[in-house]
Amino acid sequence: MIEVTHLGKTYRRGDGTPVEALKDISFLIDRGEFVTIRGPSGSGKSSLLNIVGCLDKPTSGTYRLNGEELSGYSDKQLSHVRAWKIGFVFQSFNLMPRTTALENVEIPMIYGPGRVDRKRAVAELERVGLGERADHYGTELSGGEQQRVAIARALINDPPLILADEPTGNLDSAAGAEVMAILRQLHQEGRTVVLVTHDDAVAAYAEREILFKDGALALDRKIAVLARE
Repeated sequence: MIEVTHLGKTYRRGDGTPVEALKDISFLIDRGEFVTIRGPSGSGKSSLLNIVGCLDKPTSGTYRLNGEELSGYSDKQLSHVRAWKIGFVFQSFNLMPRTTALENVEIPMIYGPGRVDRKRAVAELERVGLGERADHYGTELSGGEQQRVAIARALINDPPLILADEPTGNLDSAAGAEVMAILRQLHQEGRTVVLVTHDDAVAAYAEREILFKDGALALDRKIAVLARE
């Protein structure tokens, strides 16, 4: 499903000095895999996730999603891919202020099909256990509830790929376990889940680990998945 080949990303500091964030990265992620991306701060995890999520473009190499070469796509084309094929879950939730949980879930439909299906949005909130909180604003929701709203929003256009960047980083252990249970269920339904985390307990939900160090791929291995009810 995801194929990156000799991928590189170079940024430039204010004085023009180049900084290699990614160096000659190549790997495949098959449809339906649950993969964690790990490594110390500054190792290139976020740069990779931004490219895989079509939020940024590589400096060199190629990126294919479902066999579709995206490296040379325009911003408009990448926006279309994001709307239909990728669901994002961020550490900081990124809910829109002054809008309800339901309205937050509906937003991707505006950029995708262009038509809001309120019944579907309600159904996604009910799926993550928040049907009764649909009319509440973000400030009225706990951190765990906000993250579940973010997951419902990520699912509203039924994307085959879920990208999660430290999805439990701002949550306590109980709320984090609830979020991971939802992501695990999405994986069991056949979605591909790629998750960046520093948390060993979170990483234990995945079946494969890709480790980055200094912008390079340091390790790619299958891992034992903990049995969970």
